[in-house]
Amino acid sequence: MSALPDAAVLPGEGGAEAEVAAFAGLAERVRAGGVVVLSGAGLSTESGIPDYRGPSGSLRRHTPMTYQEFTRDPVARHRYWARSYVGWPLIDRARPNDGHRAVAGLQRAGLVGGIVTQNVDGLHQAAGATGVVELHGGLDRVVCQACGAAEPRPDLGRRLRAANPGFGARPDRTEANPDGDVELADDELAGFVMVDCRACGAGPLKPDVVFFGETVPKDRVGRCFGLVESARTLLVLGSSLTVMSGYRFVLRARDRGIPVVIVNQGPTRGDACAAVRVDAPLGPTLTALLRDVGSAAS
Repeated sequence: MSALPDAAVLPGEGGAEAEVAAFAGLAERVRAGGVVVLSGAGLSTESGIPDYRGPSGSLRRHTPMTYQEFTRDPVARHRYWARSYVGWPLIDRARPNDGHRAVAGLQRAGLVGGIVTQNVDGLHQAAGATGVVELHGGLDRVVCQACGAAEPRPDLGRRLRAANPGFGARPDRTEANPDGDVELADDELAGFVMVDCRACGAGPLKPDVVFFGETVPKDRVGRCFGLVESARTLLVLGSSLTVMSGYRFVLRARDRGIPVVIVNQGPTRGDACAAVRVDAPLGPTLTALLRDVGSAAS
């Protein structure tokens, strides 16, 4: 069995030897198959999308939009769409990294039977994964709150460009927040024009994502619980599990006697539930994992 690549061996309490032993435990669990993946923002940081709670998480400097603020405050909603209009191209240009490709490879090898992601960036699917359950929705869609009509985000982007020629054009912008917006000064917001729903002519439009303070649809939660309960192993990738939205699946796995394996940089809320814990960068670690177990499964 191969060990972790040098880039993924981090000194911990037990040193590199303990990290290699943890990787061996990870490989053993995944090699047995029946894995359900629960992924978080840490999986997408290597694609240039920042997380909220990691070592450089944007919650340290950015307050995300809440559902209550978006639905009740027209000014806040206008501010969100102006920022999101500028930030969306940065999210749209993001490409899957080695971690996403490795997860898709493990799925093709028949070792991963389900993928639940807390991310809204669509990078699992772009890497070739199928049947991905987007727990918090996807930024690539918008939904009218008046009539329920859906619209692809690129189509909305074209309508917004027509309504806002030259708005927010800054070639130095290289990074968006995890929820797809960027910081704009108040004096930059005044000139932004939001468009209405193209189906009913009303609105407001909302990205098809679950904002902070919003409830995940019950049927989606039920589908995720079903996947977890059918798993032989729950593999958590790049999530601190700080919010109950993802942590509840770890608790369900623990209560059902299903082993939990966590790969993340830094501590997580679910560490006490983990049978195996690997503290290492996800891209190199998952690439090594696919190389180690994928060939044997194919």
